Amino acid sequence: MNNKVILVSSNQLGKGPEELGEGILETFFTLLKQREDLPAAIFFMNSGVLTLTKDSLASVHLMELEEKGVEVLACKTCVDFFDVENKLTAGKISSMAQFIDLAAKYEVITLC
Repeated sequence: MNNKVILVSSNQLGKGPEELGEGILETFFTLLKQREDLPAAIFFMNSGVLTLTKDSLASVHLMELEEKGVEVLACKTCVDFFDVENKLTAGKISSMAQFIDLAAKYEVITLC
């Protein structure tokens, strides 16, 4: 995983009930943080930036991933759109240009 970037474009994983999708996404990050080989970065865009807020149970796991050296990044345009800059508990605000740089360097895994 260390030569990969994960792109998160939603605050839930999969199609279906919102609570289920949010729970599945939290489980994904719970299991990811337990791995030895972590991704180089995780980039959040669209409603995915909501996962980085205090309202998301997954944000705790994302803080732990940051502590382990994973770059956790939030799309500035999306943060501004959802007006969550003051609610972020994990990650740092970034740009689409930085994601493009990461995508040029690493394989991208997209979560839908």
